[in-house]
Amino acid sequence: MANPQLKVPEKVSFEQAIELTQSLISQIEAADLSEEEITVYLTDLVKSDFGSRGFFVSYLTSDSSLPDTPSPAVIQALRTNSEIVADLLVKNLAMSAASAVAHRRNDDQEMVASSERVTRRTANLIELLQVPAIYQHSQNLLETITKKEGIYKSFLERWGYDAEQQQAIYQAFKLVIPAAQ
Repeated sequence: MANPQLKVPEKVSFEQAIELTQSLISQIEAADLSEEEITVYLTDLVKSDFGSRGFFVSYLTSDSSLPDTPSPAVIQALRTNSEIVADLLVKNLAMSAASAVAHRRNDDQEMVASSERVTRRTANLIELLQVPAIYQHSQNLLETITKKEGIYKSFLERWGYDAEQQQAIYQAFKLVIPAAQ
């Protein structure tokens, strides 16, 4: 790697993953890493739950424009751990869509725009990845919303999403998951 600081610890913490992702974005913007280096590094980062969570928190909310058009290296790396990535992308799309509703209610236009940007970025990643696990998790979430029962029930309850927020989640998924049409 061009930068030895971009080494993923074997047991990366959530906080470390956030910092490592910020460093990765800076390195990519500076054109200091090859596509292969990005793939290798990011594959190491997303192989754990904490690494994946930290990556998505930092990447999807970044002020950089890089997450708007993920490189082939990013897509390739995210496909290497499709189960963790699928669950997190589904939850990120749901959370950002529901958060936009809450921010609109509070008339916080800056946060609405931020939530909508995360929603767009997440939906874009879902479409680019084309990973079967994402579609399965999405169907499970939509089924939970529709039937009020299912594997995502505790997730929806933990965040206290009301009917309007759940409808926003459903609509966000309809745009990216063909079977939800």
